[in-house]
Amino acid sequence: MIKDTSAQDTAVKTKRNWLKPILIGLTACIAIVLSAQAILTTGSASESVRRATVQIATVEQGDLVRDIAATGRIVAANAPQVYSPEEGIATLQVRAGDSVVKGQVIAAVDSPELQNKLQQERSELARLEGELSRKELDARRQTLLLTKQLDMAKVELKAAERESRRANKSIKSNIISQIDFEKAEDDLARAVLTVTHAEHEVALAKDTLAFEVDSARNTLERQQFVVDELERKVNNLSIVASVDGVVGNLFVSRRSLVTQNQSLMTLVDLTAYEAELNVAESFANELGLGMDVELKIGRQTVMGTLSAISPEVTEREVTTRVRFDQNAVEQIRQNQQITARILLENKSNVVKVRRGSFMQSGGFVAYKVDDDIATRIQIETGATSMREVEILDGVVPGDQIIISSYQAFEQAPSVLLR
Repeated sequence: MIKDTSAQDTAVKTKRNWLKPILIGLTACIAIVLSAQAILTTGSASESVRRATVQIATVEQGDLVRDIAATGRIVAANAPQVYSPEEGIATLQVRAGDSVVKGQVIAAVDSPELQNKLQQERSELARLEGELSRKELDARRQTLLLTKQLDMAKVELKAAERESRRANKSIKSNIISQIDFEKAEDDLARAVLTVTHAEHEVALAKDTLAFEVDSARNTLERQQFVVDELERKVNNLSIVASVDGVVGNLFVSRRSLVTQNQSLMTLVDLTAYEAELNVAESFANELGLGMDVELKIGRQTVMGTLSAISPEVTEREVTTRVRFDQNAVEQIRQNQQITARILLENKSNVVKVRRGSFMQSGGFVAYKVDDDIATRIQIETGATSMREVEILDGVVPGDQIIISSYQAFEQAPSVLLR
């Protein structure tokens, strides 16, 4: 029975390894030196971040253009809608996308009711024309009759004057009696009154007849206006294009029943474009007509002018229109998406820095960089643009500050950039 392996063991002599203790000692010394350096460096820093994770910008002095960003689309400056002039059956003569010229018939509305009403009013116009002619004839007839009566009265007046002269001579010669003389004078007076009243009656009758004729003529003219208006409406049943361009959207089928003033289609004038921009409500009070706008259409950049500002806010945005020289832009299309910068103000010789996420902290603190230490300082900001921020106090040109987010700094008074 074998108890153990002691009988098989043999003692071996080895040389002592001095290299391992030396390496351990050197490693410990290096660690002590690095720790001491880190302690000396971070003695005033309460947080540390990697330099590669932050953005550092240099404070400069120069011009700052205050602007706001906006997005929008290209729209036709002139895109009128076509409406049905009357109720009836609308027949469209064009399709969406067809080219049209000004004056071309693009739709027609069949309105039997309007046509029937026009015929009725034309018949009434003819009746009134006949009525006016009849009144003119009656006026001439009555005027002739009254003139005849006046002439007869004048003849009787001359006869009475002649009898009066004879009576005057006879009474002097005592040929006639006093009663016959007085009768001759009475006949003369009666003839004078008859002529006077006949003249007044003729004048009054002429005025009355003229009034009646004028009234009939005015009624005729009024009816003529009614007929002219109906003829205009009937002529408008053939709808023509008001601009040169293309047909946009169709709101009804090619042959359908429509009501008065119902939209039929839109026409797009391809000779004039504008930019329609949506601006945030917070900037609405800063907008003004005539402001310069930088438009980026595709890969092209063109300058425009703010021409219209909507008075209402829709979904927290204000709609504006910008006019620009479309000859400077190639291959422009309706509803093409664009971006824009509205230039609000140009400030000269200001202290500024590149804009960054540090503005989310309120714009009153910043971290100024000196070597590897970023120190929290108080600053005062002014005007801002899409790219830059004006610094009113706290830094001078040449200083460097961190412009990225300060969320990881946890409001530390100083931060080590390692």
